[in-house]
Amino acid sequence: MTPQRREETERMGAWCVPCLASNETLQELCRKELLTCKCLGITRKNLNNYEVEYICDHKIEKGREYFLVKWKGWPESHNTWEPKQNLKCSFLLKQFYSDLYKYVSELKPSKASLLTNNTKCLDRSVADYIIKKAKQRIALKRWEEELNRKKSHNGMLYVENDVDLDGPPRDFYYINDYKASPGVNTFGEAIVGCECTDCFTGKCCPAEAGVVFAYNEHRQIKIQPGRPIYECNARCKCGPDCPNRVVQKGPPYSLCIFRTPNGCGWGVKTLQKIKKHSFVMEYVGEVITSEEAERRGQQYDNTGITYLFDLDYESDEFTVDAARYGNVSHFVNHSCDPNLQVYNVFIDNLDVRLPRIALFSTRPIKAGEELTFDYQMKGSGDLSTDSIELSPAKKRVRTTCRCGAANCRGYL
Repeated sequence: MTPQRREETERMGAWCVPCLASNETLQELCRKELLTCKCLGITRKNLNNYEVEYICDHKIEKGREYFLVKWKGWPESHNTWEPKQNLKCSFLLKQFYSDLYKYVSELKPSKASLLTNNTKCLDRSVADYIIKKAKQRIALKRWEEELNRKKSHNGMLYVENDVDLDGPPRDFYYINDYKASPGVNTFGEAIVGCECTDCFTGKCCPAEAGVVFAYNEHRQIKIQPGRPIYECNARCKCGPDCPNRVVQKGPPYSLCIFRTPNGCGWGVKTLQKIKKHSFVMEYVGEVITSEEAERRGQQYDNTGITYLFDLDYESDEFTVDAARYGNVSHFVNHSCDPNLQVYNVFIDNLDVRLPRIALFSTRPIKAGEELTFDYQMKGSGDLSTDSIELSPAKKRVRTTCRCGAANCRGYL
């Protein structure tokens, strides 16, 4: 394969295939052939040199501290005991002690003393935890890098798990737009566009569609939930800075996928302050027919979890399934008192059966706060009305709600 072809296939992701060989086996093969591989941690810098990847164990011999070191890009069979003064990796040492303290602090005092007083080396259970935590940290970092390669929006994505040993979710593929299933066409092209010089005052796309202009001068949503958003499209004469182009520009915020401490699995929190009524993200996934959604829904009942979202703005023909294919919204949890609200959006594809699903903030959101929306899709906050109910996801199993809100309904 030529370098140009290799670069092209890597950019397209075509080289990513399952492999039965372990990382250690692949590392050894690469070193024998003098090949570098960023994914395996083998670089020109450490091809013939040693760089600490993580610390596995600790012991004291004759009053001297030693650490068992896993070398980056080398299999575990090459791990060596090194005196502390040889290690120049203060950050990795800090992580080692942090993991050790976390594990021991969760034990009963008598048990903790028994596990750490052995001067030869750490108890096997402690060392195993530290190694698993180090491997998890590496896997999550790789996943974080993969997410940021695949995303198309400006905000950065981060991954964090300080709760358990779970790594990246299996069988999940990050996408930025709807993925059409066989027999479904999600691509549309607007026939006409506006010719406004000022979309606030001109006869813009919303007016042509017979609806209200959705945004104020700060690009914040000003219409009630249940009403559609018609943004300017590819045929419009207005430029990219048009105030009626919000959702199509993608999420502007840096977000963190994190492991929740309350048993809700993964969640999403914002790393930036978000103003009230601001666009936060789209809900994307595989677009399937309602019949296929019914079939998949019965399978999902066994787990009590579903990512099915009905596109029933005017009809109930299609459903979005974000179980395997989705973006960061796949990890957003439910709350009975959410800070995000759902809106139907039309841009280039004006097929009323296939609206895009946008999530806007219902109130000011602080940096570090978890993002949530109501899986029953009822309006919330001062944007809601009692009669509105938007696109309920198909749920047959009554799952206990753990949102902790004062108005929690008890079940999803």
